[in-house]
Amino acid sequence: MAKSQKVMLENETGLHARPATELVKIATKYKECKISLKVNDKVVDAKSPLMIMAAGIKTKAEIEIVCEGEGEEQALSEIVSAFENKFGEEK
Repeated sequence: MAKSQKVMLENETGLHARPATELVKIATKYKECKISLKVNDKVVDAKSPLMIMAAGIKTKAEIEIVCEGEGEEQALSEIVSAFENKFGEEK
């Protein structure tokens, strides 16, 4: 059973290269877990920086993080925390 949670992207500049790279770093630690982002009727592989950036996710976008497989709860928790901390960009 997949785990999912919705988050709001608070980064002023959206999900551009640096936060996308941070997200991919976290997602790729969970090799046995499929991690995707659902935003604006698109589903994006969270392990693909090109797909994330191509999705053009803007600030204030609602994103559903979906984790399925081994370590899904831990992966979801870590990714939600990264979004909440704005990927370390703004305090």
